[in-house]
Amino acid sequence: MDLIAEFFRNLRDLEGLIRWGGLTVLIIIVFAETGLLIGFFLPGDSLLITAGLLAAQGIFDISVLNITLIIAAIAGDQIGYLFGRKTGPKLFNREKSLLFDKDHLLKAKEFYEKYGGRAIIYARFVPFARTFAPIVAGIGQMNYRKFVSFNIFGGIFWVLSMTLIGYFFGNIPFVKKNFEYVIIGVIILSLMPVVVGYFKHRKESRLNSEEV
Repeated sequence: MDLIAEFFRNLRDLEGLIRWGGLTVLIIIVFAETGLLIGFFLPGDSLLITAGLLAAQGIFDISVLNITLIIAAIAGDQIGYLFGRKTGPKLFNREKSLLFDKDHLLKAKEFYEKYGGRAIIYARFVPFARTFAPIVAGIGQMNYRKFVSFNIFGGIFWVLSMTLIGYFFGNIPFVKKNFEYVIIGVIILSLMPVVVGYFKHRKESRLNSEEV
């Protein structure tokens, strides 16, 4: 229990979290965020960029970091797909709880219907969709081979693009001198899609209520 409590205390400080848990905590978070229903609240893009920044500082080997996180990302989506395929439409009837938000699942369903198989790739860069898109693909009985190809490409592209952005920017002198501020900026930027989505959802809900 102390370990779990320490994890959540460090969750607000990504640099501190990564330094505390190392590669192990990175693997767990990436896997949980893409493969477990409870992972929707975990940091994704900002975590990977911060890991890349730390790799530039010599904390990690960038090759080992990318290989392990790519495997975790692909495995996470794989588990999500199989879970969705097994549970089927019953999941949409599940009540909202502390660790499960049905609204996120419905948004992921809309996202999947809009982009089709490409949603598996695009969803990697969208917080709520990252967790639920593979589950929705499983529920929708998406062709397994097609899913695997999208999953592998998406996992590789997501991890590499995020960590390498952090890694190469981390070697810039200005970034080295203002490391803490850069991480704060990364976190703010990664939260922007969530904020925009929230206000968009509020606007749509208001328009729907006015029509009624």
